[in-house]
Amino acid sequence: MTSFTIPTIETDKLILRAPHQDDLPAMTAFFASERSHMVGGPKTALETWRSFMGRFGHWAVLGYGGWHIVEKASNAFAGWTGMINAPGWDEPELGWVVMDGFEGKGIAFEAAKAARAYAARHQGLNAPISYIAHDNDRSRALAERLGATYEREGEVVGTPCQVWRHPKLDISDPALTPERTAQ
Repeated sequence: MTSFTIPTIETDKLILRAPHQDDLPAMTAFFASERSHMVGGPKTALETWRSFMGRFGHWAVLGYGGWHIVEKASNAFAGWTGMINAPGWDEPELGWVVMDGFEGKGIAFEAAKAARAYAARHQGLNAPISYIAHDNDRSRALAERLGATYEREGEVVGTPCQVWRHPKLDISDPALTPERTAQ
């Protein structure tokens, strides 16, 4: 049996942590909604459960993956972010999702920035891509705010999209992000 740890990252407003079983109802509701079409949905409850379980497998097999985002102020599960490299991906991708009610608070920016810095510093994943659906204006704006630039048209799992490239980070810069990690 493979042993692995999903690190916890703490920022000023957020905790990025391993998925918890209590997150599954909110994930299921999100993936049942039309809003999830930008990230592979809608999905059935079983498909959502498989996605949830796959997050653990990603860490176990690849040594990196995604975190669930908790907003400190409310202690609520707010979404997820992290590195994805599944069959059909060209290379590791930095992805993000925020749940209904958490948009417009800077949560996706703070979470994606911390995940990207951690991946660069600790996992050798610097200057990742992000796949962005053509009609996802909010994700495109977030990618730009993170310093990513449009690289090319692409496709992921048979779906046309844009490929955005994040800048290479100076991993020696302690001011890169206010992340604090705990094992």
